[in-house]
Amino acid sequence: MAARILTIAGSDSGGGAGIQADIKTITMLGGHAMTAITAITAQNSRGVDAVQVLSADMVIAQIDAVAHDFGLDAIKIGMLGSPQIAEALADWLTDPSSSFPRTRESRFGAEAEQERDARVRGNDGIPVIFDPVMIASSGAVLADQATIAAFKRLMACATLVTPNLPELEALGGEGAVLELAPALLIKGGHAGGDTVTDRLVTRKAEPMHWSDPRIASPHSHGTGCTLSSAIATLLGQGVPLDQAVERARVFVRLALRDAPPIVASNGPMGHQNVRNDAIAPGWHLNQITLAAIDYAASVTFYRTLGLTQIVDSPANGYARFEADNGATLSIHVGEGSGGTVTYLECADLDARVSALASEGLAFDQVPQDESWGWREARLCDPAGNVICLYFGGENRRYPPWRIATE
Repeated sequence: MAARILTIAGSDSGGGAGIQADIKTITMLGGHAMTAITAITAQNSRGVDAVQVLSADMVIAQIDAVAHDFGLDAIKIGMLGSPQIAEALADWLTDPSSSFPRTRESRFGAEAEQERDARVRGNDGIPVIFDPVMIASSGAVLADQATIAAFKRLMACATLVTPNLPELEALGGEGAVLELAPALLIKGGHAGGDTVTDRLVTRKAEPMHWSDPRIASPHSHGTGCTLSSAIATLLGQGVPLDQAVERARVFVRLALRDAPPIVASNGPMGHQNVRNDAIAPGWHLNQITLAAIDYAASVTFYRTLGLTQIVDSPANGYARFEADNGATLSIHVGEGSGGTVTYLECADLDARVSALASEGLAFDQVPQDESWGWREARLCDPAGNVICLYFGGENRRYPPWRIATE
């Protein structure tokens, strides 16, 4: 069953951030998105023209409606819009049974009420990801001081808080957040420079960090919303926190790289273009490599067939093509090219290989990092066919030697 993810955030009429970005992210990652809209904004790539904040009662009514009926596997909290909404939400997370009149109890029954109340317990139950949205990427202020003050109660209910650097400063710094929340993801995009570093800090484990080259995209509207809703979805699917953060970062980076040029700048990211095979759980048959004799003839053949060439490395006798659904086919000419190799992609490569080895499967190569950016393990099936189990991450579509295809 799809993980049931509730996003509590504002509506972005331009479709780049807020509820709209959350729905796209949750859907692309295989979850079922449910919403509680806190505010309606009139905005586009140039800025926010108007904001109408809903009443706290209406926000809680939306939350209560879906929690009663569908159930919840994770909650993402974004833009709230008023201290009243923040306080009411904290009340609901702390004690769901007392925060909203039970006018529909006869419809759902006492058993459903008890199940819902048992499931919603902040950081003691289902995951709650709190993205303390204060300032839009356009510069518009989305949270006043009273709302920020109310954030303390929400941080105490959260599993993870995901501020950027200015938001972290407004919240009182790393120590202040960790006094309330068990885990903190510090987003480093505002630090500048050619490298972006995000740090995961928890009360119980050593800090972790991820550093990657900055993607120079003019369309980065909604990165924070996308990251937090991706983490919520993955946690709702049962992925451990560190792996959820790692995979969510890959999703964001691919959405940045695949952002469509709808407007000149500050446009929406390309959620719909992300090949999320390395993020979703399970095996994905994504890549076949075929031995070839004539490089130029093979390249011409597969281009004529209608596949898109994404890697052109004649010096290595290697080319890769992509089908419309994101699966890839490669050709390899020359010494060492071997026969056909089938590639199965999975996000949790090392854990899966370890489990398979414990069941008696013999591996010719245990997981190791390759120069082209993939992590691979190899074995043969009973007929001697080569099977490569791999994790490509963001390098699956953007390896070294990739050629421009747009």
